[in-house]
Amino acid sequence: MNPTEASMDALRHVGDELADATVATLFERGEVGTFNTLMRYVSTVGSPLPDGLPEVAREYLHVTSAPPSWVDWGEMEKARLFFIDNNVHISTALSFAAMPACYLVPHVARLLSATHGLKYPSKRMAETGQFTVYLMRPDAFEAGGRFVPAAQKVRLLHASIRHHLRREDRWDVGADGVPICQEDMIGGQMFFSMLVLDSLHRLGIHMSSEGAGAYSYAWRVVGAMLGVDQDAVPKTLDEARRFLDLYMIRHMGPSPEGVHLTRQLIDLYEEVVPGTFFDPIVSALIRHLVGDTCGDWLEVPRTSWDTVVKAVPHLLGVLETIEDRSPLGAWALDRLGHLTTVLELSSLTRGRVMHYAIPEHLKKDYGLPTGPPHTRRWTPPAATVSP
Repeated sequence: MNPTEASMDALRHVGDELADATVATLFERGEVGTFNTLMRYVSTVGSPLPDGLPEVAREYLHVTSAPPSWVDWGEMEKARLFFIDNNVHISTALSFAAMPACYLVPHVARLLSATHGLKYPSKRMAETGQFTVYLMRPDAFEAGGRFVPAAQKVRLLHASIRHHLRREDRWDVGADGVPICQEDMIGGQMFFSMLVLDSLHRLGIHMSSEGAGAYSYAWRVVGAMLGVDQDAVPKTLDEARRFLDLYMIRHMGPSPEGVHLTRQLIDLYEEVVPGTFFDPIVSALIRHLVGDTCGDWLEVPRTSWDTVVKAVPHLLGVLETIEDRSPLGAWALDRLGHLTTVLELSSLTRGRVMHYAIPEHLKKDYGLPTGPPHTRRWTPPAATVSP
């Protein structure tokens, strides 16, 4: 598959037919509140659906209750082991590269501002972290696993955002396409897979092409379960690279919403980091992973730690050497990585389980601009470090 401007333009006008129809019916019949209340008790695979659940929701949950028939479970296990081996690095890449990358797409930043509110970045970070942890558990798709119900709810959440923004005339479909369109869903899939792999490389993590391919494959399975058109999605690492590069060129640029969301993200993680001495490392890590051009667009502060962070790959190289040469060291580092990831997620969720409910209305405080959309395109200067 070789993406082109024309093929990606076409994807901007396509949403998710199944989820969109389900959500439209729930709103039309006034059944969203009932759905959200009852689905709080359906959080694991195999849980019986409660009495009183709207029939249209019951049908949707039945159709989407299993992963795609083409899933290669050997690849999924390789992806899980890759995650276990690199969970701290992957969490770092998700937090300090993938999320800021979302803010670098002006129309996505505006959408996030309208749907999550500029004051609550922890909610989206907690949802993303919990979703990834659910995906990478051994029982993710088995009875008792939490990933499938989470994916079903996230898919409906996306559909509800499309429903609200179009119904309330808060989105310029002619200029920006359908909210959370197929191009943006695939772009998000690339941010959470390819961009994460790019960030691991920048951190100096040594990866096999087999492990990287499996991790990317796992997110393709995620995309399928979230309603991504499998005829349009990249199938290989090379195809994914071409899609991500073109998506970035088409859309990345500065925006007020992107700046504000980034500031909120930095503040959030500075609260998580103990004390204040290490606070600047948050900004320094973001700059290191997204590059100075994108860091400037997001107005990420420059700090004295910018130089220090460049030594991180060398430190991680030492740890990798210990891991390779000592089984006990490998076990200890994997265990430390797991505990660090759990601690980070616990800090973001404050001990709560994120339920991915359908929003019955969007926040009015941060309405989307009604004027011409932001159209600045990304033009990498000669000295740009990778985005």
